[in-house]
Amino acid sequence: MGLNRRNLYIASQWVLLAAALTAAALSSRAVDWRPLQLLFLLLVLGVVGERLAVTVGNQSLSASFIALVLAMTLLGPAPAALIGGLAVLVDSGLRRPPRIQVLTNLATYVTYLMSGALLARLIVGDVHTGHTTRSVSFVLVVFAVFLVTNLLNFLLIAINKKVLHDRGLGAQARTLLLPMLPGQFAAALLTAVLAAAYANLGYPVLLGVVVVILIFQYLAVALLRSEDRAEQLAAHSGRLATLQLGVLVTLVETLQLRDPSTARHAASVARFARALAREMERSEREQDLVHSAGLLHDIGKFALPDRILRADALSDEDWSLVRRHPQEGATLVGRLDGYGPVSDIILYHHERFDGQGYPAGLIANEIPLLSRVIAVCNVYDVLTAPDSYRPSHSPQEATVELRESAGRQLDPDVVTAFISMLERKGPVGVTDDAADFEAELDFERRARALAQPS
Repeated sequence: MGLNRRNLYIASQWVLLAAALTAAALSSRAVDWRPLQLLFLLLVLGVVGERLAVTVGNQSLSASFIALVLAMTLLGPAPAALIGGLAVLVDSGLRRPPRIQVLTNLATYVTYLMSGALLARLIVGDVHTGHTTRSVSFVLVVFAVFLVTNLLNFLLIAINKKVLHDRGLGAQARTLLLPMLPGQFAAALLTAVLAAAYANLGYPVLLGVVVVILIFQYLAVALLRSEDRAEQLAAHSGRLATLQLGVLVTLVETLQLRDPSTARHAASVARFARALAREMERSEREQDLVHSAGLLHDIGKFALPDRILRADALSDEDWSLVRRHPQEGATLVGRLDGYGPVSDIILYHHERFDGQGYPAGLIANEIPLLSRVIAVCNVYDVLTAPDSYRPSHSPQEATVELRESAGRQLDPDVVTAFISMLERKGPVGVTDDAADFEAELDFERRARALAQPS
């Protein structure tokens, strides 16, 4: 009976593979294979990412799935199936697994790639027109396609293990699926951001971020091979946190390509915020947290279209999109290990002391203190910066406006501490357009600190 079940399963995999390949051929269009440079980039990322996949506990670190989801949503079913099939064949040729495993891997990959690509096409329509890919809804579709296809991939693999190795589906869900969910949510967000970057900024930006991802994955493999397990696990969290921060900073700097004042503003708010937290005698950890939040507080604007970022005036509909950026940024940052407190600060930095802010309408001390710190620093830099969307104020004029906003928009105690600091020390923000943003980050020390359990 067991042999018959095995043979039936193998036959079903041949049928599944044939059906998926037929669907790919029938759905293929010439436009799906363009642009060729995107097809080539995703092919390289898919094949190399599969070869560099590493596993830490139940977490699999691989850039291949990111490439496959981008192929599903930016190209089409047939190119995605080709990239996935080649990734499996190249990896199998080097590792030489049993032939049945090669067959099931091919059937699984081509099936979920076809399903995801057709789902994306059904929801979004023709991505090659260029209009649909520049909307916020497209980013959400990429995020959803990533999660749905990941779940389908798990189900197909789980059925394989059930039939061939008699492993229960429930046990697989508990030991494999659930522990991987946080990492997969973070990867889904990164993939959605990459799709938005390509749609809005073009191939060079996507190429740059892909190179960063592949370099990190190569270094991760080297680290895991060169250290024994105990040392590896101890060191990995800090390096992974550094990478995570590095990816976020890459996104901030990419956003700067669309809005040149972004990096300077982020560095300035971060520097003001750390100095103000020190002035208020907050702990070193709180100073690091508010500094990180300052650097990343506007990262949620990444998904906003250029017409909003560069607009002189905004419609009510545009403002509704802008008001989402604290939530978008908090969601992105909050998925990364150790950055939950930073995410909370970002989420509430546009709340007002009188309760008229967003997104939650919190009042006074309901707003986290460090969010109130960011709010004061953000307003001051917007008022005084030469590259602001408002007419530039002198420091004296800006402090007058801060006092007038105290008790309404801003926390009066934080405003008092900020003005006292300015009167004693002078401005501490970044005023140079060519500010050394990377030095302000102080990557490794802060990433390691944030990755440690509190």
